[in-house]
Amino acid sequence: MDYMDGFYGQNEENRENPVMTEDSETGASSNREELNRKLRQTFDGKIVRKDLTKHIKEGANVPIYVLEYLLGQYCNSDDEAIIERGVNTVKSILANNYVRPDEAQKVLSVLRKKGSHTVIDLITVELNMKLDMYEATFSNLGLTRIPISEDYPEQYDRLLCGGIWCIVQLEYGGDGSDDFGIVGIDGGELRSKKSKQKDISPVSITKLTPIQMPNVDMNQLKEGRKAFTKNEWIDVLLRSTGMEPEELSYREKWLLLTRMLPLVENNFNLCELGPRSTGKSHLYKEISPNSILVSGGQTTVANLFYNMGRRTMGLVGLWDVVAFDEVAGINFKDKDGIQIMKDYMASGSFARGKEEKAASASMVFVGNINQSVDVLLKTSSLFDPFPPEMGTDTAFLDRMHCYNPGWEIPKFRPEHFTNDYGFITDFLAGFIRELRKEQFGDAIDKYFRLGKNLNQRDTIAVRRMTDGYLKLLYPDGNFGKEEVAEVLEISLEMRRRVKEQLKKLGGMEFYDVNFSYIDMEDMAEHYVSVPEQGGGKLIPEGMCNPGQVYTISHGKSDMIGVFRLESQMLPGNGKFDRTGLGTDRECKEAVDTAFNFLKANGNRISGSLAAMNKDFIINYQDLQGIGMTHKLALPTLIALCSIALGRPVQSSMAVIGDFSIGGTIMKADNLASTLQVCLDSGAKKVLLPQTSAVDLGTVPAELMSSFSLVFYQSAEDAVFKALGVE
Repeated sequence: MDYMDGFYGQNEENRENPVMTEDSETGASSNREELNRKLRQTFDGKIVRKDLTKHIKEGANVPIYVLEYLLGQYCNSDDEAIIERGVNTVKSILANNYVRPDEAQKVLSVLRKKGSHTVIDLITVELNMKLDMYEATFSNLGLTRIPISEDYPEQYDRLLCGGIWCIVQLEYGGDGSDDFGIVGIDGGELRSKKSKQKDISPVSITKLTPIQMPNVDMNQLKEGRKAFTKNEWIDVLLRSTGMEPEELSYREKWLLLTRMLPLVENNFNLCELGPRSTGKSHLYKEISPNSILVSGGQTTVANLFYNMGRRTMGLVGLWDVVAFDEVAGINFKDKDGIQIMKDYMASGSFARGKEEKAASASMVFVGNINQSVDVLLKTSSLFDPFPPEMGTDTAFLDRMHCYNPGWEIPKFRPEHFTNDYGFITDFLAGFIRELRKEQFGDAIDKYFRLGKNLNQRDTIAVRRMTDGYLKLLYPDGNFGKEEVAEVLEISLEMRRRVKEQLKKLGGMEFYDVNFSYIDMEDMAEHYVSVPEQGGGKLIPEGMCNPGQVYTISHGKSDMIGVFRLESQMLPGNGKFDRTGLGTDRECKEAVDTAFNFLKANGNRISGSLAAMNKDFIINYQDLQGIGMTHKLALPTLIALCSIALGRPVQSSMAVIGDFSIGGTIMKADNLASTLQVCLDSGAKKVLLPQTSAVDLGTVPAELMSSFSLVFYQSAEDAVFKALGVE
């Protein structure tokens, strides 16, 4: 049973042939109408037509979640006349009451002149314990310590937890009494429990009405979810973020849902790298009021984690998600920044000074890939756009729970944005935030067991992703075996993508990448792969040209990589030129060792080798950008003999090992990891020094069985076996 047949295949027909018939258009239209009917019936007052948001947003610099709340109140109808009146009402409210920060003094002047005025602003409330009263702060208007009735924070608790946008009626002036002009919800005046202070503001609040969702009824959400199928619910979630699901394949819908996992899971680390214009940061910047996008990547430990001077928490303590835009530019001004981030990403806590602090914010890393994925997989890793101190640090990258393949998401065009109904953004963000408190991760254990290749970090990552997907798609907890299998497979794929890159960077330490799960019913084991791993290889199949050699060894950066030698032979008098080595002295010495060995021992290899009557040119290429290797004597000798004799090296062969100027064969370093790179590069045969046979015990049997191993005992023997001469 393959639960994911539909995951990769569903809707592909539509993608390849976007021309829809009249019948299919009618069917799609009726499906949309049915879905809209269900939404209006089940979530009345919490949905909005997204095209209205787009039109007004273009002319008003107000958060989307505020705008959509107003539209949901005034435009919740199918009647175009009612919608038009509602839109005009919303525009009028925004024009007359929204406070722009640069017009704060003008608004205060109007308030003073008229005696009362209504404003739209972000209101935060704090308890002043000295005066035993609540005080409000206006974000854009710049007012602080404005007395407010205790009824409001009791009824709308979000006022105390970061604040909410409100329509507020203000009055200006005081009569010397000690009631501060505070009016309760019932309209009665309230008196302070303390005497009036001299510095009290003449501004008072007479009425406050939230224009965000003041609270979310989770029971209503769970009951409402039962009216929708899985595919309908996916479409509702995507339309709520502004996307049109009918323009996306089934696979693409899941990839967009994956972006929502950090919002629904605590301490979840996600990475998404891909082409530009795929909306990687849109969700975290525009859709959720609970996430913050750190643009440019410049930050400090005090800003991100904890300010020891002020003794205040940084961004991870204030937001549900901290997203870094343009990962290539991430830069900590503090030397210990990345170490503290690694600690936090692993455990959700970090030490500053004498204390250990905990927070629940998820970390998101988004950025651009400048090359094709095939090129990146051949020449480096999918984490290549990260700065070097992160992109090559396997301990940091191992903490990534999920790698979302951004290159599979299409570049967004106008038709990708919906004009249909979706949840008000604030309602969506509100219930997603409430879902962070629930746990469905143990649903795996009821039906499946994870394979033996998953270590503890892999297991935690897969469980968190499974938990997140299930909470998003089935908030009512109503799911069965097939639903769990579907989310488990994509969770395993997202984590395996991280592990595959770690294997490239860290070698045998991360060898276990064959992720699987076992069905507890029939004990069948299902393996999960990543789609992009089936691409082309660095070492091509079939015979190469004479003089072309592939060798695998440690580069200048001490990483193991693939190097290619290409040769030419011209009539001449024994000159030898090399290109691609730059000014590296050790590389040049290794190459000269090979040429001198050939001049001294050419007759022992072949009587027809008249090296002195030819000129040779060899170009050396570092295919993975890790710095040129110094172990070039043996591959250079094989390349020279191959071009001189006109015989190509055996097909798909990689050369490992080296020799000294005296002809002594040197053992290959780190054999297991070197062979793993051979496999990843496409080698089918490996030329190995006999001295490395003692290290074969360190190589997993599965890896060793992937090649035909050819051993050599001397430099001449290596030439014979590389060229297939018995």
